[in-house]
Amino acid sequence: MTTIFIKGLGLIGSSLIRAIRKEHPDFKIIGSDTEESTPLYALKHQLIDKANTDLNGSEIADFIILATPVAVIIKDLYRLAKMSLKKNVIITDVGSSKQEILTAAVPLQRKGVTFIGGHPMAGSHKTGIAAGRADLFENAFYFLMRTKTVKQNYLKLENLLQGSKTKWLLITAEEHDQLVGQISHLPHIIASALVNQTQNFFVDSPLGIRMAAGGFKSITRIASSDPTMWTAILESNSKIIVKQIEVYIKELEKIEEAIQNNNHDQIFSFFESAKNSRDRLGPEKVGRLPDFFDLFINIPDKVGIIAEIAELLAVNKISLVNIHILEIREDIDGILQLTFIHEKDRLQAEKVLSASNYVTLRNN
Repeated sequence: MTTIFIKGLGLIGSSLIRAIRKEHPDFKIIGSDTEESTPLYALKHQLIDKANTDLNGSEIADFIILATPVAVIIKDLYRLAKMSLKKNVIITDVGSSKQEILTAAVPLQRKGVTFIGGHPMAGSHKTGIAAGRADLFENAFYFLMRTKTVKQNYLKLENLLQGSKTKWLLITAEEHDQLVGQISHLPHIIASALVNQTQNFFVDSPLGIRMAAGGFKSITRIASSDPTMWTAILESNSKIIVKQIEVYIKELEKIEEAIQNNNHDQIFSFFESAKNSRDRLGPEKVGRLPDFFDLFINIPDKVGIIAEIAELLAVNKISLVNIHILEIREDIDGILQLTFIHEKDRLQAEKVLSASNYVTLRNN
């Protein structure tokens, strides 16, 4: 029997367990978490077969998954290197920064133990085991770090997690930390700073921040993420993030100067450049990464309208990847963004919804 040991049963860890259960129902799963109530929840809902403390149980595992904050992952890798582990065990993690983690894994690798650094690029502003779900990673990118590990071991890990229906990408730790620093870590800082600045701005106006609508809510949604996790992430990727913050501040200073000088051309160029870059995102322009296809439709402010649209798509067997309400206010039509992984699904959805008198605003 294949045995899985996983430490950290929060959103990411419990979602991986659910994906493993879905594809490999006979595998034995041992779970560990610092929160006393979390393993009890996992046992009650049959997510794990046995609850252990700390790293107890990892010595008999075929796969060890570390789904804790980065600082804890690093400590546990050093501890695992001193333990007697099962022959041919594969150890992986889900940390959001990789260079420090791969350095911590060197003692394990010197002993001949396989370590594959991993990072699923998916999550939620919700946290905890109850928020986990098997499809959390579906169609999301899952980075695996490029090392001297043989290809067969990568395939074993991918097979273990195939129920997640993720998209695997092999990359170096250095490339990974630069990439996620810019597209994940920096945006979280910006979103949180904007919320804090807005809260301070409206400190004497209780109505102020309550009036925040679509744009503000959209750009600051990720500010609701777990503070403990994000503190650990920033500490583990600090050098790269500091440089990216410095560059971002310079961009703000440029537009600040343009506004002060009423420089119409520079202000226009600022927005035009951003719009053109944002509109160009997609595999035909930036490489072989899979694209998603969006359909934007008008929706009235009516109870049950989202369910009605979802039912139309379901009846016609149209696979929907994501749904996002961009803006809806009382007595004013809102905008619903529907996202599909295949263009044929988007085209079929547009046809079906148009036949039901829904107005398409944009189909890209």
